[in-house]
Amino acid sequence: MKPYHIALKNLLRRPARMFFLTVALAVGLAAVVALVTLANSMTADIEHTMDQFGANILITPKSNDLALSYGGISLGRVAFDQRELDPSVLERIRTIKNRQNIAVAAPKVLGTVTIKGRELLLVGVDFAAELRLKPWWRLNGTEPSAEQDALLGNAAAQALGVKPGEQLQVGNRSFTITAILQDTGSQDDGLLFVPLAAAQAITGKQGQITLIEVAALCTGCPIDEMVEQISGVLPDAKVSAIKQVVEGRLQTIGQLKRFSLGMGGVIALISLALVFVTMMGSVTERKVEIGIFRAIGYRTGHVMGIILLEAGLVGLAAGLIGYGLGIAAAVVTLPFMASSDHPHLLVQWQVALPAVLSVALVSLLAAWYPARKAGKMDPADALRSL
Repeated sequence: MKPYHIALKNLLRRPARMFFLTVALAVGLAAVVALVTLANSMTADIEHTMDQFGANILITPKSNDLALSYGGISLGRVAFDQRELDPSVLERIRTIKNRQNIAVAAPKVLGTVTIKGRELLLVGVDFAAELRLKPWWRLNGTEPSAEQDALLGNAAAQALGVKPGEQLQVGNRSFTITAILQDTGSQDDGLLFVPLAAAQAITGKQGQITLIEVAALCTGCPIDEMVEQISGVLPDAKVSAIKQVVEGRLQTIGQLKRFSLGMGGVIALISLALVFVTMMGSVTERKVEIGIFRAIGYRTGHVMGIILLEAGLVGLAAGLIGYGLGIAAAVVTLPFMASSDHPHLLVQWQVALPAVLSVALVSLLAAWYPARKAGKMDPADALRSL
């Protein structure tokens, strides 16, 4: 009888024990697969969600003398030697090596205006880019779309007594306030947003840009390198990363991955112990059987091969079952854990085979000592217990 025939018969002869061992290993792998799949899926979901929440790179002129503030720049008493950015910087930004990582580049021009006796900070924006940059904005009204449409912050609207749909005179221009920005708790509440070209004309900064906010974050986006790349193509501009945004996002993502890896390690150790105890018990119970094998000429390698083959088959079956259970658990759990309404399950099928083989390998490693002990068993000692 071949060793693999003996291994198969032994598995079938003790179905309950092997069934529970297979289930235990399968559940362990399922937990690891579910955690890793959830971590990867939630990482992608968090990155996608966080990528929408504001800029993490700020581009400003190297020298400004401004008093009122926006995005780290103060504006008010504008000096005669104030420098602005040229519109060509937007095209040059798109030439950097990591240009595919740039989600939004939102240019702005800033200036002060007096409306109804109140001094107000005017912000000229590209509304399409600005609304992509700030998806948390909630508008009472409709999005600005025409050249004479404007958006007013909540605090500014209260101070001026303006409601959506009303006209607002800014210098020699009249704007329709299509929407009032709901309270954000930020400086946006006190600003007047108008189309970029209109703001440039009102402030006398035709063809000029005060600053550019860039949103760029994705898996592996090298923010510091991108800052260097942008600085290289914009030698006359100051390019800085908003560190707290970048570091906060990456820290959250890293914690998810470390948690999944840590739990995977704990479950792997538990699986090792479980297989080891089970195989040691099996060797002890089959002491007489192993002694007979040794007495009729089975060498150490043959006996070890039988024990290891049993463990390997159990591990392989557990791996196949566990991987399927893990993916199913991730599918069920992800909607409750993701931050978005429609998360995408990120399944890396290329790791399926390594995951299954790893369980078989863990089983073989845990069964090595019991198999070696069985192979070294003295036939006389085993038969003496008959």
